[in-house]
Amino acid sequence: MSHDPTVNAGDIARLAGVGRAAVSNWRRRHDDFPHPVGGTANQPLFSLRQVESWLRRYGKSYQVSLGDRVWQRLKAAGDLRLGELVAQAGVLLTRHAQALASSPAPGNYAVDGPGQDGERPHAGDGAPHAAGGDPGVERAAEGARAVDEPVGLDPELAELILELAGQHGPLTAYEFLCERYLEAHSRQLSVTRDDVAELMVRLVSPDGATILDPACGVGTLLLAPARSVHGQDGGERRMPARMLGQELSETSAAITASRLRLRGIEATVAAGDSMRHDGFAGERADAVVCDPPFNERAWGYEELTGDPRWEHGLPPRGEPELAWVQHCLTHVKPRGLVAILMPPAAASRKAGRRIRANLLRAGALRAVVALPGSDLWLLRRPAAGERPPSDVLILDATADLSLVEPAWQAYLEDRSDQTVRIIDLLADEVDMTPARHQRRDDVGRAFAEARDRFLAAAAVPPDLKVLEQPLDQPATTLGDLIKEGLVTSAQAPPKMAADGGDIPVLTTDDVLNGTSPSGLTSTQQGLVAIRPGDVVASYSAVRVMADDGAVLGPHLTLYRVDAGRLDPDFLAGFLRAAGGRVTTGSSRFDVRRTRLPRLSLRDQQAYGAAFRQLAVLEDALRETAVLGQTLIRLGLDGLADGHLHPPAHGLTP
Repeated sequence: MSHDPTVNAGDIARLAGVGRAAVSNWRRRHDDFPHPVGGTANQPLFSLRQVESWLRRYGKSYQVSLGDRVWQRLKAAGDLRLGELVAQAGVLLTRHAQALASSPAPGNYAVDGPGQDGERPHAGDGAPHAAGGDPGVERAAEGARAVDEPVGLDPELAELILELAGQHGPLTAYEFLCERYLEAHSRQLSVTRDDVAELMVRLVSPDGATILDPACGVGTLLLAPARSVHGQDGGERRMPARMLGQELSETSAAITASRLRLRGIEATVAAGDSMRHDGFAGERADAVVCDPPFNERAWGYEELTGDPRWEHGLPPRGEPELAWVQHCLTHVKPRGLVAILMPPAAASRKAGRRIRANLLRAGALRAVVALPGSDLWLLRRPAAGERPPSDVLILDATADLSLVEPAWQAYLEDRSDQTVRIIDLLADEVDMTPARHQRRDDVGRAFAEARDRFLAAAAVPPDLKVLEQPLDQPATTLGDLIKEGLVTSAQAPPKMAADGGDIPVLTTDDVLNGTSPSGLTSTQQGLVAIRPGDVVASYSAVRVMADDGAVLGPHLTLYRVDAGRLDPDFLAGFLRAAGGRVTTGSSRFDVRRTRLPRLSLRDQQAYGAAFRQLAVLEDALRETAVLGQTLIRLGLDGLADGHLHPPAHGLTP
């Protein structure tokens, strides 16, 4: 690599354990502060080596973790090559993991061991097939090609990546890099929510199935089975037998392949346009999951007019999502299921009416479920001679995803009360918008319940005094508090067993969303039991625990305070203010440099109460945002159809 790693002002503040204002101050006051080497006037970039030299010269403490050093070296290539280098790092780490697996030594990470998320990889040969060696890809149409890139990394960078893998294992090291990559390109990369991805897989994928995602992105849906090895009832689910994926972006396809292979999952990933160059032509999986690109007009309408995939009708030019629906159906076995995310408008657009009707008549479209931001369509490929159903499940689950699985199971067992007769839909506009099919006799009751929940969830901000000048208080750091014995810290094992255990695990998503522990594991060395009052931090959230009975999950750090001298909410609030960004083995900033004022326990508790009230307000806003949308929709429906009325003069119930 020809140029040095670079950092922005925020990176410098994080490395030095100060605020961004301090960095701006240094630039103004010190003529010898490094000059920008790139970026823009508003977002300048500085040479990491020059910044380190300057910090040392002025005696300012700083810490660049190995993970940060690797990431900065990758970033030095610029945004255009960043994804390519992350993909090449995946190839390097995959080969490294396979080499370790072939000659394991004590303390080495083996590719067939438990993965980072607690999953147990497929118990096969431990070396997933490269796409080029798979018969399904040999039959791929011209234009789709196998993903198995040579490693073209700078030797020094490759050595750093392998050193990171030596500390934390190849999988954990690569997920760290992928996480940073996704954050850096969050506006360009569309990633399915983890809870939605896991729900989709649970709904359609039987144990040990072959799963295909024809628009796999960076692998979120294909990784979902590894995150949900345990069924909703706590029962064990077997890993899929094989994963198939295709992605237009060669970089994203390569990243997906490495993420799967590092988990020991048998995977075949092709790069290419699924519509024009189907990488799995003629192949049928047990289940298909898909989060396709929405509103993509250049999907190949002109070239694909006579394509045999359009069994239910040629998709209109402006309805590319209906092309993806039929593409998915052609790739699932008879009686196999498809879960695909769709834009809400696809349930009612006039242009797609004929195809929706044909899907219903054939018995292919079985459910439309409203989720936050999109609809989930569940389809089933009819078997020859199979009689189509007489009704379809239409459900609004925007306020509660937990409604979906019981409702789907009830529908499959022919005992659902949330269905709509297909004949009624065909006689109308074939409008399958879930809000339209809310049971009318339930609107008033549902509105009252939603209103009560909305009001109950509301919270008020703390009554904080505004000061003309900030308080000048003596300060300390978290590191000093740990040295003084006021705080102890602990981290969970980076890999946790998921072999039928029943020990609840607090995950990073649980901390972020304020939910109960959702993971499970079995007894193993190094588990960290959580107690009430413990402060748990992830890279993006901090939470004070109220209950015990669970253990700490991967990528979380636990801080336990001496309650007689330090208030946990006080500590949690300042951690959140500093960023609360902690990951296993590497950190976005040195959390031990988080500054806190030295106060009496009584004053700490006053701060803690205010921080706690802000946390309650944040949870309330998250909940009321969802409830508010439900309340508005139910109010509109109820007022329009007469089940609700305003308390105006002259109106009677």
